[in-house]
Amino acid sequence: MAAKWEQYLERWTNAGLIDRSTAEQVRAYEQDQDKARGLRWPIVIAIAFGGLLLGAGILLFVAAHWDTLSPAQRFAAVLTLVGLLHAAGALAAARFGVLATALHAVGTICLGAAIFLTGQIFHLQEHWPGGVMLWALGAWVAWALLRDWPQAALAAILTPAWLGGEWLEATRGWAGSETILCAGFLLLAITYLTARREAQATAVQKTLTWIGGLLLIPATVMVIESGIFSHGRGASLPWGYYLLGWAAVLLGSLGSAWWLRGKGAWLNVVAAFWVAFLSATRVRFGADGAGPFNAGDDLAIYGLCALGAIGLIAWGMKEGRRERVNLGIAGFALTILTFYFSTVMDRMGRSASLIGLGLLFLLGGWLLEKTRRRLLAQMGKGAL
Repeated sequence: MAAKWEQYLERWTNAGLIDRSTAEQVRAYEQDQDKARGLRWPIVIAIAFGGLLLGAGILLFVAAHWDTLSPAQRFAAVLTLVGLLHAAGALAAARFGVLATALHAVGTICLGAAIFLTGQIFHLQEHWPGGVMLWALGAWVAWALLRDWPQAALAAILTPAWLGGEWLEATRGWAGSETILCAGFLLLAITYLTARREAQATAVQKTLTWIGGLLLIPATVMVIESGIFSHGRGASLPWGYYLLGWAAVLLGSLGSAWWLRGKGAWLNVVAAFWVAFLSATRVRFGADGAGPFNAGDDLAIYGLCALGAIGLIAWGMKEGRRERVNLGIAGFALTILTFYFSTVMDRMGRSASLIGLGLLFLLGGWLLEKTRRRLLAQMGKGAL
């Protein structure tokens, strides 16, 4: 739960009693004080794992006795489970804030299980995205009340999961829908990754940056692979749905970027063009069923991936964000390595290919690390 001083500081800033620079100085001072008297990392890890184990144990206990419970008892059990966890979090808030945050997070996670179990109890009509929608709504309500970063993380993950589920259900059996969905996830990962611009960032901005960083490379692979499993089967996606899907992807991601970054969102527009080109290129070369990493026609894919990695590095240099530079270097290295395996290695003899692979790792790794250190040294201060 957010500290009281943060709520008052935001209220005073919005009322014009203090300016933004003074508010940032106060926030930096209080955060330094919190670090000085904060918990050590073993305690934080213990609380995090304890919360996960508590939630898993409770769910396993309910599952073990599920068949012996009547529908009324089942419904009462799932409601009591969520209520007790949030009540315990509220009681612990005044004395142990980290424990309260963990209990509230477990309570919101168990809310998802409660929603789907309730649907099973009463044999409700099967439409799984509706359950995810209710779960996401619960996470948003919890975040509005608590302002905890775990609630923000759950809302940031569950909301696109719900929208993606609705899209899959609405376009079931049509070829091409998965490409739009994967492109949306990639754009959202970029939006989350670039949510943080200043050195003094809020807990929510740090959380979104971590989520975006973890999802960026897998989402890129998903866009590339979508040309394989999304096309060449079933009827093509109608143009109305095609335009609606891309409009939702672009408006949703760019609107979120504007909300998080303000005028700096113009760089997200550039990233959106890159994602669109990557999706279009993947569809062109994936429609014939060729794998994404085993054909010479995929040179355009490799070129776009390398260009995207370089763009991410430049973006990080411009805004002084080390995590973007590191991710860009990693993405560039993966692109070169994948290109070697798919295009170069199978055209060489066994010994020559192994020698080339060894040189690629040794010399390429050395050059990339040297480049990374030089770029970070030019940036100066600024760390995740």
